[in-house]
Amino acid sequence: MKIGLIGLPQAGKKTLFRLLTQYTFSEKDLVSSKTVESLAQIKDPRFDHLASAYKPKKITRARVDIELLPNLEPDSIEKGNIFKDISELDAVCHVVRAFNDDTVYHINGSVDFTRDIDSVNSELILNDLLFIEKRLERIENNLKRIKDVEAIKEKELLLKLKAQLDKELPLRLINLTDQEAKIITSYPFITAKKMIVVLNVSENEINNTVNLEKLNKEYQDRDIYILQICAKVESEIAELGTNQEREEFLTVLGIKEPAIDALTRTCIKALDLISFFTVGSDEVRQWLVKANSSAPVAAGVIHSDLQKGFIRAEVMKYADFSALGSEDKLRQAGKVSLKGKDYIVEDGDIMDIKFNV
Repeated sequence: MKIGLIGLPQAGKKTLFRLLTQYTFSEKDLVSSKTVESLAQIKDPRFDHLASAYKPKKITRARVDIELLPNLEPDSIEKGNIFKDISELDAVCHVVRAFNDDTVYHINGSVDFTRDIDSVNSELILNDLLFIEKRLERIENNLKRIKDVEAIKEKELLLKLKAQLDKELPLRLINLTDQEAKIITSYPFITAKKMIVVLNVSENEINNTVNLEKLNKEYQDRDIYILQICAKVESEIAELGTNQEREEFLTVLGIKEPAIDALTRTCIKALDLISFFTVGSDEVRQWLVKANSSAPVAAGVIHSDLQKGFIRAEVMKYADFSALGSEDKLRQAGKVSLKGKDYIVEDGDIMDIKFNV
């Protein structure tokens, strides 16, 4: 599962990518127009709490693949290469410049984040429209030779999708039947993917949520996650040597946690993933699994043998653990339950898989 960072030049994508992945750019990376890929650790307060409670020998955070795509520029858009890269992602994170700095140029001559968001969204919609038009033309030519029932069904579906795009609306807003989703499963539709928009704001705008609220209201019907980050300040936080220094810095700024931590969790949501945990004195570990997965499927994320030989799972709810403070107290309170193969794993479940191979 991959999420990609896209955006116009000088929006702060490289800084954000480095903050997410701790990736060190080489000179070649800085001048290359190729995609860069790395892993981002998920920063989850629940994991930190469990690690503190169990004090294990080892802790392992969940991680997600992050790709940094080349700049969205007029020539790259015209060539279309960038869209092939985007189509191979599972979700898209659009980094948008919302900071004013006369020393940093803007490709469009001025800072206007709403314009930039709409411009990129329009390009993504146009890309999907062009694909549909080409596909419809091919289907029409084939139907002139032979009346294929499956081709007729596909044509009807594509016309339905085209009508959506013609209204400047993304495909992710359309509810498809299982059969319809299967028809287009291999097609490179970009607007069918979940979208995150990250506003990269100035230092003095960190606690000003006016623009964030404006965008949330404006795009509330577009299924877009919108966050606000000051990449400059996030970089300063990351460079501090100790947790205490970071906490003191956050307190001075009036911030509860680094915005980059919230972004990693939003990436999970955009990929339709949830977290579950395994705990013990040896290791506390966070795992990711598709939402609405059964307990055996979650067990398979840990190891295929656990899925094959799944018997049952002991499950604690994180909310109960947080309230009572320890596994022993949960057991005393009867808050540890046994779940079978039909159990659907919930976000934050603490699981102990029982299996036999």
